[in-house]
Amino acid sequence: MDKVRELALKVLYDIDKNEAYSNIALDETLKQARKSSKNLDARDIGFISEIVYGCVTWKLTIDEIIKKYSTIKIKKISPWILNILRMSIYQIVFLDKVPKSAAVNEGVNLAKHYGHKASSNFVNAILRKIDKNDYDEFFEIEDDKERISKTTSMPLWIIDELLKDNSIEEVEKICKNSNLRPKLNLRINTLKTNKQTLIKELQEENIVVTQGILNDFLVVEGAKNLENLKSFQEGKFTIQDETAGLIPLILNPKKGEKVLDACSSPGGKTTYMAQIMNNDGEIIAWDIHQHRVKLVEDTAKRLGTSIIKTEVKDATLLEEKYLGYFDKILLDVPCLGIGVLKRKPDIKWKKEKEDLEEITKLQEKILNQCSKYLKEGGELVYSTCSILPEENEILIEKFIESNSNFEIEEIKNINKFFQKFIKKGQFLQVYPNEETDGFFICKVHKKQEKA
Repeated sequence: MDKVRELALKVLYDIDKNEAYSNIALDETLKQARKSSKNLDARDIGFISEIVYGCVTWKLTIDEIIKKYSTIKIKKISPWILNILRMSIYQIVFLDKVPKSAAVNEGVNLAKHYGHKASSNFVNAILRKIDKNDYDEFFEIEDDKERISKTTSMPLWIIDELLKDNSIEEVEKICKNSNLRPKLNLRINTLKTNKQTLIKELQEENIVVTQGILNDFLVVEGAKNLENLKSFQEGKFTIQDETAGLIPLILNPKKGEKVLDACSSPGGKTTYMAQIMNNDGEIIAWDIHQHRVKLVEDTAKRLGTSIIKTEVKDATLLEEKYLGYFDKILLDVPCLGIGVLKRKPDIKWKKEKEDLEEITKLQEKILNQCSKYLKEGGELVYSTCSILPEENEILIEKFIESNSNFEIEEIKNINKFFQKFIKKGQFLQVYPNEETDGFFICKVHKKQEKA
């Protein structure tokens, strides 16, 4: 029995049975495998990761294929056998380099070990019928929403929400792009090094990098375990997506200013603001949980920023001592995360339409409370990694209608790549594309009271 595929199966079982997140379940399984002296090389780890993320990403589509051939309803299939089918079908349909015979044989072997004779016969009977045409047939579905759902593995409720603000062609493109492989970015910490020096150090470690969209960011080609590099541990760079880096750039905090990051963990945006400010000023960083605040503290310490003060704080509750205190405020609020499905495909299966109303209430509370901490003439950036209008444009417009002392500020001086995503001249609404995740950014200004 193939031990590498067995490890992938254990991760998928943990995700399915215990509702674990794929990245956490994968990391834990690999850690335990190393402790038990299993010899895993980079190729093995890559294959395990491919199967796990592939199966999570394409779960809806794969399950539709299972339904086509199984006489047993999916809910009645043992979790072990169901995940053996999923991982085997993923290999047959989506991985060109894996021979069908290998996927079938190893799937049957796993079924013998994790099921019984009838289970292995059941798995064998289904897998031998599968080929790539089973996926291609979904493109012939006449109903647009059903076709998009089954060809992109996207829940119908998300498609319905996206259709409120986009054409069917645009929604199909968004859903396709949500399955692309995300790029790995790192941010150069200019407080400790410069671009040329860091690139040279990375090249000496055989790390291939190219320039990112934003000046302080590099794209990493195929490297893993960057956290083990000396240059990472010395704080010369941090791992951060460019879309996350754009948010502090739009807020543009200046040296000496007082800044609030009300939803700061794990600290990437917080420390980038400190970097933009040349470590001169004051940043108050909040999060609701102590362990998440610790992440911000650890990141700040590694990157050598000294102006960040952390506090365990619920951003929905008023803190009177900060009324009118801050020059700039960053609200990268909790959201459904529909814009980052490339990185977190679990979201598709863990979130429901009913969650939308609850999350927008939380976002509204945070915005209403934290806006009170802004000085007259100050600026606030509201952002999410979601692409649903209720969490973004609709919520901001509602806030402006209820707060006449605030106005939406035009987003200026941003990278040319992002200029094309500015909507109505006010909102930066980026949908998932080949270069970036999806996200929303809006900048608001607190008016000066007339004397």
